[in-house]
Amino acid sequence: MRYFLGLIASAALLFASGELSGRRAPGFSLPDLHLQQHDLADYRGKIVLLDIIQTACPHCLELQTVLRRVEAKYGEKVAVLSIVNPPDNQTTVRQFAEANKVSTPVLFDCGQVAVSYFRATPQNPKVNVPHLFLIDARGMIRNDFAYGFDTRNIFEGEGLDVEIDHLLGTPPHEQPKK
Repeated sequence: MRYFLGLIASAALLFASGELSGRRAPGFSLPDLHLQQHDLADYRGKIVLLDIIQTACPHCLELQTVLRRVEAKYGEKVAVLSIVNPPDNQTTVRQFAEANKVSTPVLFDCGQVAVSYFRATPQNPKVNVPHLFLIDARGMIRNDFAYGFDTRNIFEGEGLDVEIDHLLGTPPHEQPKK
């Protein structure tokens, strides 16, 4: 029964796109823990899962487990990039990455990239974490998810697989077996 409800919730999410979707993903070039620059344009042709997190956030930690599974399942078709903002720093990110076996780039932003993705303004300065942006192979934000009751299957279950399969255009009968 729980599987069935999860499937229904995932299907509903498939047709609903976040309020920050339907536009070109703002470009950026940010350094990772090893000071290597990551430019969003370098990931064209792949689906990019861009998550904006804080290392002290328990839901962000749960998302890392899902992203590891997704990375193993989809391989080179999907790129996972995480972005942190102050007060996170090299020490907190290193500890987070080691403790949680994070192998994908964790990028350092001073706030400008997050503000552009969230369309934050002085009147609406809200930046909620974790927040996941699904960017298609052409660089368009196809969907975005803030953590909440109705999106828990994306952050903690297999709902993200449904979204990725949709972006890849994989028919249900050809989707990888779980």
